[in-house]
Amino acid sequence: MAGERWSQGGDPIRYPDPAIKVLEPRFQGLILGNAAVERIATGMRFTEGPCWFGDGRYLLFSDIANDRIMKWEEETGAVSLFRKPSNYANGNTRDRQGRLVTCEHDTQHLTRTEYDGTITLLADRFEGKRLTGPNDVVVKSDGSIWFSDNGAGSRGNYLGHTVPQELPFRVYRLDPGTKEMTVVVDQAQQKRPNGLAFSPDEKLLYVIDTPGALGPRAIYAYDVVDNGKKTANARVFNTAEPGGSDGFRVDVHGNLWCAWGGGEAEDGVVVFAPDGSMIGRIMLPERCANVCFGGRKRNRLFMTASQSVYSVFVETQGVLGG
Repeated sequence: MAGERWSQGGDPIRYPDPAIKVLEPRFQGLILGNAAVERIATGMRFTEGPCWFGDGRYLLFSDIANDRIMKWEEETGAVSLFRKPSNYANGNTRDRQGRLVTCEHDTQHLTRTEYDGTITLLADRFEGKRLTGPNDVVVKSDGSIWFSDNGAGSRGNYLGHTVPQELPFRVYRLDPGTKEMTVVVDQAQQKRPNGLAFSPDEKLLYVIDTPGALGPRAIYAYDVVDNGKKTANARVFNTAEPGGSDGFRVDVHGNLWCAWGGGEAEDGVVVFAPDGSMIGRIMLPERCANVCFGGRKRNRLFMTASQSVYSVFVETQGVLGG
């Protein structure tokens, strides 16, 4: 799989693509026998935060270490600069009005890009103390914004800048009406919360813990309670070392499509059924950090993987809000 298949003049890929691994029959119905994994952009330093804009037929993604957000156009395949500086942007999503919501490492801000291109500050502090660096973000159907704050941009100068930590690592909920921020996952539950997404019915919130040297990566599930404002009943959904996930998205059937890293035998995407079983894999030649669904029918999986971005058409669709 490495080498020639990813170069422009490489050999054609024989269907079904051997990079797509069926581990359980349930995965077979989610993939296509005549669709291949494609590298659609490369030449970056660390890609993250893919976000689909169906009204413009383009994908935005962060190139964190280069301090920019890039744009890939579906019709032409053109890759261009969308924003620089991006304040070392990481996670991106759209709110229910279609506006871009971005986690900025360098400023430690959560921002929204308005229709006219101006940028609105949504959050930078909690109880008077600076956020550690928003990382990933999703928007619920009620308009509330849920984001992880785990210091990824404030622990060094490559992805942001070094700054003292003032708050614990947490997941916050930002109310669209009152603008009130509340803690929905705290450090007593997770050491370093990272990627997050809701189940299709929004009754569950999934959050990935990325504790680094402090322990294995794990995906947690939480019940969403109190009219969608709080979480309860934290439990481990899956631990699957070696390797582990950073960011992920959920399809309409409740399957988790998780960006995965852990070396040559692990890198790519791992798919979990709603019961926590690993049912399939998509192997990539680079560590994958995040994914999103897009394309005209929301059935194209985009994968931000280190220096490149990949895509593959699948036989399912992503839920809204991520």
